This record gives sequence, structure tokens and C-alpha cells, in this order.
Amino acid sequence: MSVTSRQIADAVGARLIGAGDVEISGVASLESATANDVVFVESEKHFAEALVCAAGAIIAGEFAASAPREQALLISEHPKLAFARAARLLRDGVRDALGVHPSAIVHASARIGAGARVGARVVIQEHVEVGEETAIDCGCAIGVGVKIGRECEIYPNVTIYPATRIGDRVIVHAGAVLGSDGFGYVRDRETGHYEKFPQVGRLIIEDDVEIGANATVDRGALDETRIRRGAKIDNLVHIGHNCQIGEDVVIAAQTGLSGSIVIENGAVLGGQVGIGEHARIGEGVMLGGQGGVLPNKILRGKGQAFWGTPAQPLKQYLKQLAVMARLAKKE
Repeated sequence: MSVTSRQIADAVGARLIGAGDVEISGVASLESATANDVVFVESEKHFAEALVCAAGAIIAGEFAASAPREQALLISEHPKLAFARAARLLRDGVRDALGVHPSAIVHASARIGAGARVGARVVIQEHVEVGEETAIDCGCAIGVGVKIGRECEIYPNVTIYPATRIGDRVIVHAGAVLGSDGFGYVRDRETGHYEKFPQVGRLIIEDDVEIGANATVDRGALDETRIRRGAKIDNLVHIGHNCQIGEDVVIAAQTGLSGSIVIENGAVLGGQVGIGEHARIGEGVMLGGQGGVLPNKILRGKGQAFWGTPAQPLKQYLKQLAVMARLAKKE
């Protein structure tokens, strides 16, 4: 699919300078762009490079407005964001509405929305609802009573356990497991054996969430695990039962969350972070890579960075490192 430079400008809220009929079919870097691609430049120092690249259109800041150029120019206050939205426009336009693949197994009680597509070897069980324009790729397993909203992208081999609820425009990458049992056991003091604690809650994923490849999100034990609107979860992240993940939270790869953790809106967790049960990460807190939070601990301070294990304010952590380095030199 291709769209014109004017259509892109209108869709991303940019001001168009130059030709509005340039056909654009893809996004690219400055180095790999062709005449049918759009590129972006965030700073003036790279704009000269953009002017000599092969791209048909450039998304740039106000600094580029008066520059002579051959390409169509789209002026935006946030060029990278506008570029991301242009990429989404182009991607959504090429969705292939294949319907249900002949090898898919779809229970008669399931409801598949208009324009949705169900790939090869997908299994959809009883009373599942799939929204309009949602794509479920090959090999996925969708459990009883699952509800998936509209315009979602469920990539290959995703497993969604029964009763999970997924909102609109959610992206789930390959191999993710949603709604599995939490890690909850009760120890019999007489025998020393462990017996499974009931894992009968559910998982709720709100609109505009993205979940990375091979991530796992457990359902609630008795109540619910909830991933709120706009959260972005990287590959290989584990979220335990009863966790509450706030709006626009970002969680990087290989992070592990124990049960009943609260991550408030806008928090950012770096890679390989580990958090103990019943801890709370406050609104807008930034927790650096490999940081560790002890059970029941609360971190607060919007915009404040924490680092280390146990996690502490970054300035305090760096001071401790400096003291340790001085002590090491004295030996």
C-alpha cells in the first residue's frame, strides 16, 4: 500500500511544505531510504544528510522549514513521534483480511468480528470474542471465554488462557503466555509437601498495551492481574499474579515481578529488574537496570531515579560506589 505525502501529513498532524502527491509506501533510515520512503530528523545537525538521501519525504522540526529541498517536507514539533505514527498508518493499510484459515479450529460459539483474520493452526475455543480488524497469527491458542478487542495484533504461537480480557489495539508478540497460573503454594507442615493455592482469578489487559515476545503474565489468584492502558512490556518479562501495572508504564527485558506488586502510572523499569512481593513503585519512578526492590518496599518520587540492590536514590547509590572505590585504592 502507498499513501501520499499529504495524507501522511494530515494523519500525523504535520505541516506539509512542498509536493503533496509524493507516493510513500514505507519508512526507512537515512542510509537505506528509497524514493518511496519517509525518513525523520530530530536535530538540525543531521538535516543536511537527510537532504541528500533518496527519501521521497522528510519529517523534521521547525528548523527545517526554510531550507531548500527536493523532497516533500513534513514539519512537526515531535518528528520521531510523527514518524512512528506514519509507520503505523502504512502498516495498518496493508493488513490482509484473509478471514479464517482453513486449518484453524474455531468453535461454533466463538464470534469473529468483521475484517478479522485467523491464521493457520489457530485454536479458538468456546465463547471467545475477537474484535473487528484483529489479526491472530498462526499457531495461537485462545482459551474458553477470552475476549479480544478490535485492531489487535496477536503474533504467532501466543497462548491466552481462559477468561482473559484484552482491550483494543493491543499488540502481543510471538510466544507470549497470558493468564497462566501464578506461582502460589501452601506448605503442609506435617508432610513438608506443597499444595497448590487456587489460581482462579483473571487477567485484564487494557487498550494500547504492547507485550513482548516470550513474556508471561499470570492471572490473579482469587481476584485479577491488570495491565492498564498504554503499558509497554518488553521481551522475556515475567509479571506474577495479582500485579497491578499502571498506565504508560514501561518495563524492559528480563524483568521479573513477584505477586501482588503495584507499579503506578508512568513508572519506568530497566532491564533485569527484580521486585519482591507486595512492593509498590510510585508514579513516575525510574528504576535502573538490575535494580532490586525488597518485598513490601515502597519507592516514591516522580521523576526520581533509583538504582542498585536494594534500590536507593541514584545520587546516594553513586556516592556509595565512590566510597567503595576509594576504600579499594587504600588496600
